[in-house]
Amino acid sequence: MGLHMNARCEVYPRAPDVKRFPVPDDKVDWAVKFPEYKPTDFTSKSVSSQPVWADNPDPCEIKFNCVDESLKVDRRCFKNGQPHSYAIDEKGYPINPSGRTGLKGRGSLGRWGPNHAADPIVTRWKRDSKGNVVQKDGKNVLQFVAVKRTDGGGWALPGGMVNPGENKTATLIREFGEEALNSLEKSEKQIEEMKKSMADFFKDGETVYKGYVDDPRNTDNSWMETKAMNFHDSNGECVGKFSLHAGDDAAEVQWMDIDHSLKLYASHIDFIKATVGRLNAHW
Repeated sequence: MGLHMNARCEVYPRAPDVKRFPVPDDKVDWAVKFPEYKPTDFTSKSVSSQPVWADNPDPCEIKFNCVDESLKVDRRCFKNGQPHSYAIDEKGYPINPSGRTGLKGRGSLGRWGPNHAADPIVTRWKRDSKGNVVQKDGKNVLQFVAVKRTDGGGWALPGGMVNPGENKTATLIREFGEEALNSLEKSEKQIEEMKKSMADFFKDGETVYKGYVDDPRNTDNSWMETKAMNFHDSNGECVGKFSLHAGDDAAEVQWMDIDHSLKLYASHIDFIKATVGRLNAHW
């Protein structure tokens, strides 16, 4: 993903009084000496109150760089899709593998170390009123399902956190249903019908990215990781025909045209750009 930028935002999300210690580009790498570095220490009340999805305040009893079988939590970090070890300091705190962020603690993230999410990139070809695929510059125009976050983060992919013991592919399907199809407000019968119609479609996705995410919630000791998968409805006859209704953490949802001017949350634009390249679509 390159040098992280969002993870060094001046003011921490949803915490207007919490400012990061400034980290210049040439001091992000832990290997570069930065003796005056004094990161702000912050863990939100929603995390420190010990909800079921959060780790204990003391990370010393946690086994990192492995799958925590006791809690069914994946504490591995990934790089280029493969497990990649991260360092643990002398006090037992995991160290952000992408460098300094200007803030230590967990911020608003529940887990010490990697916090795993899954992001479904659901796409279709844009079509005109006659059903013909729209082209620009000789390439097909691609659309994706975009949701507008309620936390002020703007437009994003309809993803979310992986529950303990949950397969990441299952997370992708669940989050798409909750955020884009508003499955939480459907009857049990409607949800089952929706799941059946999506089962085959979500069976053969293509992994676009798996690893560290440049997220504004990241800290020196807690960070986001994701598995982003593309599910493409080439003929528009499956998910492409679904009526989109916002739900859960989404304020709005729509099929959005893809081009180079898109502005999306965190590293989501990188996932979209990779999908465009995979499908040889207009950019």
